[in-house]
Amino acid sequence: MAIYLDNAATTPIDPEVLEAMLPYLQNSYGNPSSIHAQGRAARAAIEVARKTIAGLLNTSPSEIFFTSGGTEADNTALIGAVKSLGIKHVISSPIEHHAVLHTLEDLEKNGTIKLSMVQVDAKGILDLTHLEQLLQTNSRSLVSLMHGNNELGNINDIEAIGSLCQEHKAIFHSDTVQTMGHYPHDLQKLKVDFIVGSAHKFHGPKGVGFLYVNGKNAIHPLIHGGAQERNMRGGTENIYGIIGMAKALEIAYRDMATHRQHIQSLKTRMMDLLKEKISGLAFNGDPTDDANSLYHVLNVSLPESDNNDMLLFNLDIHKISASGGSACSSGTDIGSHVLKHLQVNPRRGHVRFSFSKYNTAAEIDYVVEKLIGLV
Repeated sequence: MAIYLDNAATTPIDPEVLEAMLPYLQNSYGNPSSIHAQGRAARAAIEVARKTIAGLLNTSPSEIFFTSGGTEADNTALIGAVKSLGIKHVISSPIEHHAVLHTLEDLEKNGTIKLSMVQVDAKGILDLTHLEQLLQTNSRSLVSLMHGNNELGNINDIEAIGSLCQEHKAIFHSDTVQTMGHYPHDLQKLKVDFIVGSAHKFHGPKGVGFLYVNGKNAIHPLIHGGAQERNMRGGTENIYGIIGMAKALEIAYRDMATHRQHIQSLKTRMMDLLKEKISGLAFNGDPTDDANSLYHVLNVSLPESDNNDMLLFNLDIHKISASGGSACSSGTDIGSHVLKHLQVNPRRGHVRFSFSKYNTAAEIDYVVEKLIGLV
């Protein structure tokens, strides 16, 4: 039995999504920039997808721009805001995704910005009092703080952060890759300037995502070379990817409550079984706080052992797919910058399990059984 518990890295494509994409892979292959009938049909399909995503997020289609994924969307928002909106100071946190951290570190290295980091506690929880202090002592800042942490599962209060940013006239960007399709985002209520989505995190295809840009902000494109996306992103659109992403987000919103209940029950089941069966086990982040922890992510901290370096390999032998931290570091010896910052004990075994609507209670029981044997 092969068990996939690395859904925070990527998810299997939903059959309904594949069905929606197939016509644009097989027959409707026109270039959306062409003026002939096939091109016009492709352009119309893209705009329907844009309207679908905008409707789900309660915003205008004119504020949705298609990208190759979350990383490009984050880069476009951050670099665009700095260069186009006169930003000289950026506030972020040391446990952001590398799509954000590496971009900001490069801007700081080049002398383009001053970068300040919000303090986090031992569980990775943001100190919003410190954020307010940074906003008070620096004028016209850009704040980039993620909604859900991809490694720990912590959820940041982006409503409160948005209100602070509005109060201090700061621009607010949030990496929402891990919450898009899992939690609702109402952009008429949320005080945010940029959020992002990546289709493969919610059972859509890889290689496609989107960026929301609040209409009050005009930023320059990151990728030049064409007038696509209303001059915001050069290059022929990934039409079948865009169609699949819109369908995947539509399904995610349609079934959100049911899937959340199912997946939360799997996470709770694994937590309860592991605590009962393994002495000295702990969790990274704060997964016991359901309201402030992603229901599909669980970061487990196992007791000290000389064999913990082989933990993921041994799980793989048992046909269990999991991660040692961020998906972008999987298969390397780089390690997790998030866990390193939190100064967790490196001799403990740290495994991120992340769940989807396709997982079952029987799979959780099997994984716990094998994990007990390995420990």
